[in-house]
Amino acid sequence: MLSAGGPASGTGHTAVDPAGATAPRAPHDRGQGAHPQGARRAHRRSGGPVQTGDRRPDRAAARLRCVACHRARPRSRRHSRLQGSRVALSTRPAPAGGPARRDVGRARSPANAARHRTGIPRASTARCRSRSRRIRAPRRRIRRGRGPRRGGGRLMQLLRLRLVNFRQHADTELEFGPGITGIFGPNGAGKTTILEAIAWALYGAQAVRGDKDSIRRLGTKGRAGVEVELEFRLGAHEYHVTRGLTAATLRQDGQVVANSLKAVTDRLERALGMTHDEFFNTYFTGQKELSVMAALGRTERAAFLSRVLGYERLRDAQERVREVRNGVAAEVRGLEAGLPDGAVLAAERQGAEQRLAGARTGARKADAARRSAEHALGREEPRWNEWIARRERTLSLDGERRMAEQAVVAARQEFQRLDKELADALAAGEQLRQLGAQLEPVARLKREVTALERLQLEAAARRADEAQLAEVGRAVTALERRLGELRDVADALAQADAAAGALQERLEAAERAVEQERTVWVQDRQYAETKRTELLRLYEEVKEQRDQIVKLGPEGTCPTCKRPLGQEYASVLGLLDSQLEVITGDGKYFRQRLEQLAQQPAKLLDAEVERDRVVEESRRASARAGELRAQVEERERAHAELAGARRRAGDLERQLTARPTGYDPARHDAVRAALAKLEPVALEAAALEERARRAERLVHDAEGAEQQLSAGERRVRELTDAVRAEGFSDAAYRQAKDRYDRAVGALREAELAVVEARGELTRAEEDVAEAKRREAERAQRERHIAERKARQRLHNELDRAFSDLRGELNARMRPELAELASGFLADLTDGRYDELELTEDYTLTILEGGVPKPVISGGEEDIANLVLRLAISNMIAERAGQPLSLLVLDEIFGSLDEARRLHVVGLLRRLADRFPQVVLITHIEQVREGLDRVMRVDFDPARGTSVVRDDTATLGAADAGVAA
Repeated sequence: MLSAGGPASGTGHTAVDPAGATAPRAPHDRGQGAHPQGARRAHRRSGGPVQTGDRRPDRAAARLRCVACHRARPRSRRHSRLQGSRVALSTRPAPAGGPARRDVGRARSPANAARHRTGIPRASTARCRSRSRRIRAPRRRIRRGRGPRRGGGRLMQLLRLRLVNFRQHADTELEFGPGITGIFGPNGAGKTTILEAIAWALYGAQAVRGDKDSIRRLGTKGRAGVEVELEFRLGAHEYHVTRGLTAATLRQDGQVVANSLKAVTDRLERALGMTHDEFFNTYFTGQKELSVMAALGRTERAAFLSRVLGYERLRDAQERVREVRNGVAAEVRGLEAGLPDGAVLAAERQGAEQRLAGARTGARKADAARRSAEHALGREEPRWNEWIARRERTLSLDGERRMAEQAVVAARQEFQRLDKELADALAAGEQLRQLGAQLEPVARLKREVTALERLQLEAAARRADEAQLAEVGRAVTALERRLGELRDVADALAQADAAAGALQERLEAAERAVEQERTVWVQDRQYAETKRTELLRLYEEVKEQRDQIVKLGPEGTCPTCKRPLGQEYASVLGLLDSQLEVITGDGKYFRQRLEQLAQQPAKLLDAEVERDRVVEESRRASARAGELRAQVEERERAHAELAGARRRAGDLERQLTARPTGYDPARHDAVRAALAKLEPVALEAAALEERARRAERLVHDAEGAEQQLSAGERRVRELTDAVRAEGFSDAAYRQAKDRYDRAVGALREAELAVVEARGELTRAEEDVAEAKRREAERAQRERHIAERKARQRLHNELDRAFSDLRGELNARMRPELAELASGFLADLTDGRYDELELTEDYTLTILEGGVPKPVISGGEEDIANLVLRLAISNMIAERAGQPLSLLVLDEIFGSLDEARRLHVVGLLRRLADRFPQVVLITHIEQVREGLDRVMRVDFDPARGTSVVRDDTATLGAADAGVAA
């Protein structure tokens, strides 16, 4: 095992348990006490136990782990894995009484050498001052006395961060702890990307540069996921947020509380109590912001403070008030321009009222004329209705009379027809009696011919049965002969089936052999094609990367690491050239291999020939077995057909025995000839018989027709008398119609006059109502204009009030910031300076004994800038309801010399009781000896990724605390 300060050479690491820490040492006691500095360093190197005075009770170890990426493959079939060295540390038992952390207190399993990760030991514990001061409440002076830091607040502390394919970080994991943690590295190495990952995990896309596609690491294979995991403690709760490009998850104390991008962002914003801008203006100090106030003019200083304190929202609100005021003023001008003249509206209303009075008089006259016409029509209408009824009755009776006359004519014609048909029927009966002697032999001849026809059918059926019996006999003979031929076919079929089964087994074996040979050939060809395709794609990628680097030159920005290559330009080109050479050689090999595999191999061709031969033999055997199987089925059918033929022959013989005989064809012909000779007489007798049968019915019908004719004649006489009794006259009817039409016309004209008069009245009433409506609308517009003007005056007052409020806030902001900064100043200078003034032009002035100090040293200027930035952050945090417990400082030493840089680090250390966790990001190596832990970020151009390692072990023992 190596000491913590020795070179890293192990392949595994063991977690160091920081749980048993005790009270810290004061900064001025560093290197003194029971164990001097050198003795303590030697004691740790020898593996001795850590003294209780070297640990703080609230110290948590920091650990960082970075996953190294794959280099470009030197060969196409294999690739080498890069494994960084690991630092192996001894396991130190934690002293009793310390709080146990959730992931420490047990030995870790050795790292797997196959995993290309670089294991980094946990960082040292942070040093802090033995005394602390209470941060003052808002708007109150900070107490000058020293005391413990206030507790019970919702302190925020970063615990762990992991970046996967985020910007130039492939797989980086960091663990944070209390104290001052420094993240060092050259420009462009990916230091600020760590802060950007924290911002993205908390607030999503609004906290990153560019769009979400720019977040994915260049050179990532396929669609590899982008993910950032952040663990932090806020008050009594621990949060674990995991965010990707399309999904996010938030766990609080191990329970999932949000699982979407928007839900996670909203939940974290509510938990932190700050918006994105408030959070970063509070906890984060960007590059060169410590001295930003000194470099700005008065207006720029005021704008800077307003922006970080959130006063810009007042200006935005005032701009919205002015927009509303201008809109209201434009609306008032438009309303006043469209306001009609009141005198013109009054004249229009008077004219409409006069027209309304005239229309009412005309309407009354029209109603009187209509009532007179209605009375006249009422007198004439009953007389007219009576004439209409008389005319309808007359027309109805006359129509019935004409129909009755037509019925009489039809009845007379029907009676005459029936009388004629009755005479014809009586004559037919007489003729039928005269033909009776000639029709006597017809019935006897018909019975004889029927019997002969039945015997004729039986004789024909006997001949058909005899022919069928002969045919069945021939079929029986043929079937018996065929059954003799098929006697041994069953044995032959069994032998053929056995031969076919053996050939099928040989065929399956041949098929398997062909498939095996084909599979080997196809797999070899597919493998060669796949490898050649991969080599072509890899060649294009490496060639494109090399061409781009050559195009940009040594001083150009590397497309992967986003920084100049400089002296590494030639080595990078050499590496890419060697890779291209290896890829080209492998590509030629696989191209030749593909040419060899273009044709089927000889083994495959021989196997296919053997398979085809077995297939042909199997086909012939199957055909022979099919023929024999058909013959077996034929033999079974022949047995069944033979039995059926024998049964059919017996049936035919019995049927022939039962059929009658004695048919005489000559007698049959003679009987038919006699019937043919008597046929005309029989037909004539049948017709006469039909006519004679109608005589009785015709007598009854004739009597009915005579009665119907008499009734019709009586009905005609009655209807003629009724028409005469009505006394209807066409001339009198026309006169009554003329009188009624004149009365109806007069009423219609009177009604039209009433409608016109009422229309005029309605229009006049509408004109009056329209005039009154326009006058009311004008009054309503006047009231609306008055309301708009009142609102315009209100927004004028709001504009002035916002201006006054901004002035008052700016006036109150300066003394409040000065009061907060004075408290920090007193803490940092041990009471030498206890007051700081922020003038009207936002210039810092240190007061010594109440007297402004016009000239201050560079160190005092650093103190002033630091306490002002801390006061601004503290004010934002207090207004958001969060205590200021975390500081993240990014490249704040850019404009400071070495002495002033070290002085700022000392100032930060003296504030350790107020800020338990400070993260310092810089590329200035001179300040690392004053920190509690150090993390190093470098960019590996060969892999195109950032590599992070823990350099705390390289610090001196006095500066590294109890780093292990």
